[in-house]
Amino acid sequence: MLGHLELVSSKMLSQYPKQLTSLVEQQHGVYALYKGKRLYYVGLATNLRNRIKHHLRDKHAGRWDKFSLYLVRKADHIRELESLIMRIASPAGNAATGRLPRSENLRHMLKSEIKNAQDKQLQSLMGIPRARKKAIKSKSNRKHVTRSDNKKKAPSGRKPSLGPFVDSAFRLKATHKGHIYHARVRKDGRINFDGNLYASPSLAGVAATGKPKNDWTFWKYRNSNKEWVPLNKLREKE
Repeated sequence: MLGHLELVSSKMLSQYPKQLTSLVEQQHGVYALYKGKRLYYVGLATNLRNRIKHHLRDKHAGRWDKFSLYLVRKADHIRELESLIMRIASPAGNAATGRLPRSENLRHMLKSEIKNAQDKQLQSLMGIPRARKKAIKSKSNRKHVTRSDNKKKAPSGRKPSLGPFVDSAFRLKATHKGHIYHARVRKDGRINFDGNLYASPSLAGVAATGKPKNDWTFWKYRNSNKEWVPLNKLREKE
């Protein structure tokens, strides 16, 4: 942050425009409009004084009487900063909710972690091995399932298809019919999905959706730019 100016009267724009301009001229920043002490609107601008002055005449006119300015050193993440403020504060004057296009929603992963913790707790309290829980059905249809049955591993003799492209473990993500699936590629190239190991992305995709998928486009990984891109981008590096 280069500087900030908080809860200043809107009259400052008309009474001391030169002084205000000298402080914020040619600076990137985020601004906030207030009605009293209640946050009304959040925005960003490269010309902060003109942008705020414009709000005295546009559809926001009369709905605010104070403003705050926050000058940033670099504009690289200014949009993310604006989005965070809008998502947290939900200002009445902002029609849209702040977007986080490159941010991963961790709710599904947290749900999975909680489920694993609950499974371990149940195992400890009840003395039920995790490998047998899925095998316990109705008394008339019980079937013994060994750990090797429950744990799907890569077929013997078959090398994981991702093996040649993996230097270190990394995460995968896929979306199907509004549901987000998460998996992890191990150092040996096998894919860990929902506690099971698969030798190829296609097998992991079938396990996730129940239907065959294009194994190199269904799953995505994060590249060096932190963008989620299809797995086939790995092959393009070769």
